[in-house]
Amino acid sequence: MGSKGRVTIREVAERAGVSTATASRALSGNHPVPPATRARVLRAARDLDYVANAHARALVGGGRKMAAVVVRQVTSPFYAQVAEGVEAEAADRGWLCVVGATGGDAQREMEFVQLMREEGARLVILVGGVVEDDAYRERVAHYAHALDSSGARLVLCGRPAPGPEIPALVVEFDNEAGARAVTGHLLSAGHRGIVFLGGLPGNTALDARVTGYRAALAEHGLPPEAAQVVDCGLGRAAGHRAMTDLLKTTREFTAVFAGDDMVAAGALRAIAEAGLSVPGDISVVGYNDIPLAEDFHPPLTTVRTPAEELGRAAVRIALRDPEHAAGAHHLLGTHIVVRDSVGPPPPGRAL
Repeated sequence: MGSKGRVTIREVAERAGVSTATASRALSGNHPVPPATRARVLRAARDLDYVANAHARALVGGGRKMAAVVVRQVTSPFYAQVAEGVEAEAADRGWLCVVGATGGDAQREMEFVQLMREEGARLVILVGGVVEDDAYRERVAHYAHALDSSGARLVLCGRPAPGPEIPALVVEFDNEAGARAVTGHLLSAGHRGIVFLGGLPGNTALDARVTGYRAALAEHGLPPEAAQVVDCGLGRAAGHRAMTDLLKTTREFTAVFAGDDMVAAGALRAIAEAGLSVPGDISVVGYNDIPLAEDFHPPLTTVRTPAEELGRAAVRIALRDPEHAAGAHHLLGTHIVVRDSVGPPPPGRAL
């Protein structure tokens, strides 16, 4: 590649006003360089988006075949399954896989992307919904173009692309359709007071689930004000806390649609602590169908998302047709798994 595709250390040196040798020493960190000089060189490298030559050569084919998968948290069963799918598909092809966790911090996510660029990852896979803002979208676009120009690929897994012009492959499942279907399941059982527990405004995955939930209510003739969305975020602790508070303030509902299965786990515990039963008093459904969902008490009705296949597909599709992967969009389906956590509303409480 020419300088259009990759910035050289000579350009960094010129920008910083130092010799190429001094720039190299400042960037390596292994040689004594005056702090002010090092700061100038680092600022120039950052401004020019410089990636060290050895790593850049790896990106365009000279180094290890490596895929990096970036998740919100490694302890989440859903993210763990996606990462397992990426690792399994990479291993089948003789590739290495690196996993990083961000805790939902968009800036940390982008720092990991930059690190993986420097380490020579040919695929960088960002997993799951994220709260987007303009700065985040700009960073995603920047790294997508930077990876693409180096012969690498950005894959957005389980989230949409911030814009159609971004050279990233998108592999996701239909969050909205899954939410519409499982809300319809509750409505068909006779429920009309249904709470969505686990909203997080701006999060791409949860916003789509809320949209599907609202659409199902409308399709069954309920007015917009029938929707009750509790913005508590994800996780068992969040679900337990929000459900406990909800039971203290209102009983104008007979069913709960949890934003994911871990929120459902917290809700089930809170309901039991309140002396109520599922599904006798309140029906509960979740989302993702994590392996433990069938071991909940009672076993949880939920939406099965193809988590491991999502990870496998992210690698498989990106490598199958690299020339046409950029900008491509692949949508995987979902389906309801019916277990024991849904029943009819208690007598006299259907409406």
